[in-house]
Amino acid sequence: MKIGVAGSVGRDHLMTFPGKFTDSLVAGSLEKVSLSFLVDGLDIRRGGCAANIAFGMGALGLNPILIAAVGRDWEDYEAWLSRHGVDTSHVLISERNLTALYMVTTDTELNQIASFFPGAMSEARDIELQPILEKVGGLDLIVISPDDPEAMLRHSEIAKERGISIAADPSQQMARMDGDEIRRLIDGAAYLFLNEYELALAIQKTGWSDEEILERVQVRIVTLGSNGAKVEEKGLPTIVVGVPQEKAKVDPTGVGDSFRSGFIAGLAAGLNHERCAQLGSMLATYVIETKGTQEYRFSRAEFLTRLAGAYGDEASNEIGLGLPSFGFGA
Repeated sequence: MKIGVAGSVGRDHLMTFPGKFTDSLVAGSLEKVSLSFLVDGLDIRRGGCAANIAFGMGALGLNPILIAAVGRDWEDYEAWLSRHGVDTSHVLISERNLTALYMVTTDTELNQIASFFPGAMSEARDIELQPILEKVGGLDLIVISPDDPEAMLRHSEIAKERGISIAADPSQQMARMDGDEIRRLIDGAAYLFLNEYELALAIQKTGWSDEEILERVQVRIVTLGSNGAKVEEKGLPTIVVGVPQEKAKVDPTGVGDSFRSGFIAGLAAGLNHERCAQLGSMLATYVIETKGTQEYRFSRAEFLTRLAGAYGDEASNEIGLGLPSFGFGA
């Protein structure tokens, strides 16, 4: 299965606040908020939704094709992703901008306040998808993750014209896009990834009901935070998958991206949707246990052992058969 991953590549500035944001919010004064949080730590890591998703797929033995706009500071990041199984030969390298910058502060309850500066990502609208398709011999699936909104819509339109299945993942750009843009992006998608809040926002902005959104896609995957994820398909029972027990809750940044990595890797392996969600949830657990979105490590044996502990031997065996080679060594 040949998979393209379109979206952002960024540098993450991860900060930790040793308290709760809610303790600093004053009821009745939320229309004018002016706050400053003194943070305890700062970690600078590789990030960006498309890069995180592609890295996770590479960790699971796939060779995804990254479709993104990056900055002139791309060289070391490119080497990192290439070394971990990502095809980076089709990215657009800006001559004037630096790679996008993501700044996020996390409190003790794992709530987050974030800002994102697009930098080179704003040039993603200049990426022509058709020449990439010709060079790689076409795609079976394209993941359209948060990116320059114009680029997201163009990639979606071209994929639909070429009959390429779309995994729509608007997530962080839901706040920026208007109802018409969201409708154009998700209508006809093979897979739609949202969290609970994003689904509510999609309903509000598009004017479509929950049922209407489900009818316009083949499969809808809604992540539920600590309650796992549900997979919905019209006419079939809803699949609900819980999360494995984490060793520690260090940082939630990138957890959703890694869930998508695992789910799509499961699709590529021919697994059913329950197994895909279990695979995604296991990979996401590794991310929440580490600081940074691409810092996790595991061997194949360890990963499958933890899978068995969370979901049973049958699930672990089926996923192991579908993905015969993955991980970071013995």
